[in-house]
Amino acid sequence: MRVLIVEDEMLLAAQVDKFLRDEGFVVDVASDGEEGLYYGREYDYDAAVIDLGLPKLDGLGLIAKLRSERNRVPILILTARGDWRDKVTGLEAGADDYLTKPFHMEELLARIRVLIRRAAGHASAIIERGPLRLDTARKEVRLDDSRVELTAFEYRVLEYLMVNAARVVSKSELTDHLYEQDFERDSNVIEVFVRRLRRKLDPDDQIRPIRTVRGQGYRLALGTDGD
Repeated sequence: MRVLIVEDEMLLAAQVDKFLRDEGFVVDVASDGEEGLYYGREYDYDAAVIDLGLPKLDGLGLIAKLRSERNRVPILILTARGDWRDKVTGLEAGADDYLTKPFHMEELLARIRVLIRRAAGHASAIIERGPLRLDTARKEVRLDDSRVELTAFEYRVLEYLMVNAARVVSKSELTDHLYEQDFERDSNVIEVFVRRLRRKLDPDDQIRPIRTVRGQGYRLALGTDGD
């Protein structure tokens, strides 16, 4: 999952960046509203964390511009302001949730995960497709109640496909949401991880959990969502 952080407090931005990367996210950091607007226009994000008190273009202005351009990225606003009116104004500008500074990183993580799931139509931390069950909080995968051991990157590929199971996901989209910008990108690497996932989820080639849609990408093809 790819997250944009727009925060001018350098220490806090670095702490959030490291924490989310350690949790398996791809993270871009902008230090002012104008840079945040550039990132928001150039890249597709699963969520954005935006501070209200930004230089050059404040958080409210940034959110308003993104929403006026039909950018539907889920937005969590950060504010050190105690006035409830600022929170209401942020939500009315188009934000989806807010968090007041100081905050615990675990709460930030939980709120980001909720926003990503909610945007894809999932109400629970547990996503089920047929016999496949993915616990996004524990990063645990089970097939017919037996645990499936995945590498960190295999899990990230599967999580993205399951969260977006209602549609076909292209290789380029997977690459954009799972790799850092400066990573040497190779679509063949995605193919390797998908093949590994297929072997682990369907060793006998019975259920074909991940289908290739020629010329388009991949689609998770198991049952109906259990949320």
